[in-house]
Amino acid sequence: MEVITIDLEAYKDLIKKIDSIADYIMNKDTSNTSEELNEVWVDSYEVCTFLRISERTLQRLRSNNLISYSVLSGKTYYSLAEIKRILEERLVRSGEDSLADLIKSHQEYTESRKKNKPKNSY
Repeated sequence: MEVITIDLEAYKDLIKKIDSIADYIMNKDTSNTSEELNEVWVDSYEVCTFLRISERTLQRLRSNNLISYSVLSGKTYYSLAEIKRILEERLVRSGEDSLADLIKSHQEYTESRKKNKPKNSY
């Protein structure tokens, strides 16, 4: 094992820089462009709740290969681009404001997670 020593002031300066980068990332403006929003992934619960469809309807869309999805740790996720596509193609009957509600809810959820995330202490 190799030991590297640095001056205390240099160490403190490095920590300040790391903290400023972390603060920038945590406080990044959440007004996402539409391209960035299309890359956001939401879970089945959010999709069913805000599109006002049943889990079985969503399962049927998956089974018939009408919607793309990903499974991570046993949970199914959908991109907002896919949700927009199924609404535009009228594969699901839903109100026009459903997608906006879904996006708003997801943004509020991510904001609440950011606020509740514990800060690292050095």
